[in-house]
Amino acid sequence: MNAMTKTEPPAVPSTGEIQGWIGGLRDQLNQVLLGKPQVVELLLASLLARGHVLFDDLPGLGKTTLAKGLAKAVGGKFMRVQCTPDLLPSDVTGFSVLNQKSREFEFRPGPVFADVLLADEINRATPRTQSALFEAMAERQVTIEGQAHALSESFLVLATQNPVESVGAYPLPEAQLDRFTMKLRIGYPDRSSELELLSRNSKSTCELQSQQILHGDQLVLLQQAVSGIAVELPVREYLLDLAQSTRSNRSFPLGLSPRGLLQWQRVAQAYAMLRERSFVIPEDIQAVAVPVLAVRLSSNAMSTEKAIESVIASVPVPRL
Repeated sequence: MNAMTKTEPPAVPSTGEIQGWIGGLRDQLNQVLLGKPQVVELLLASLLARGHVLFDDLPGLGKTTLAKGLAKAVGGKFMRVQCTPDLLPSDVTGFSVLNQKSREFEFRPGPVFADVLLADEINRATPRTQSALFEAMAERQVTIEGQAHALSESFLVLATQNPVESVGAYPLPEAQLDRFTMKLRIGYPDRSSELELLSRNSKSTCELQSQQILHGDQLVLLQQAVSGIAVELPVREYLLDLAQSTRSNRSFPLGLSPRGLLQWQRVAQAYAMLRERSFVIPEDIQAVAVPVLAVRLSSNAMSTEKAIESVIASVPVPRL
């Protein structure tokens, strides 16, 4: 093969480049979602950890705007699915149609063939349709008519559900909840942020025009860099002690699975990178504990958040 035709692997970014890209994403998303810097930080951690996010919150708080802004910022394709009881699996994954001219079937990809997919009110879709996302979220591929179709390498699902409406809803099974990296709640904005929203609206700029921050393979390079964040043995042991505590705590019917433990560690690595560190400390594990565990654990004795906080408080923190 001619050397001129070889595809060179992308250069490994420097620490300065990595932090520059992250800073650009952070600034952009904080402009899209006003007054919620911690939500933005956790969303970025999930993005860098190649994880999916479930927003368990009321309508009208900016989830769709945030999803669109994220897709634009990372230079990805955005698609949205409004989940309803009559939504079919093929409406999500795609289907084959007969071409009348060629007399052959042609595949028409569904919205799952995007970089950022917003599954709005996912708990209103039937279990059969919910399961159409199962393989996509776990394997980043879908199998249609016996043929596997690869999805985007950085494929991300942002799903929403309304916590106060249960009529006509189909709760997500534990197996699918475990495919989400974390559960987030945006909540109402503060007064100054809402005043800014009103100001934007009065100037006919209701939706901020997002800017593209990343190009080409830069998001993939960021996600690969997360694996290089060191997790020393005392920190790994601390993480395992926390996981085992959830398994022995009577507040939880089921404890954290090994897959959930791996997700927790990877998100902590991403969070450490957001903090401009090349290694994980116990504070990183604690910072992401509630959103990571709340999507896969439920308490039968108190609020899940308080039960998770009690586990964190009960396990001694290692001295590094």
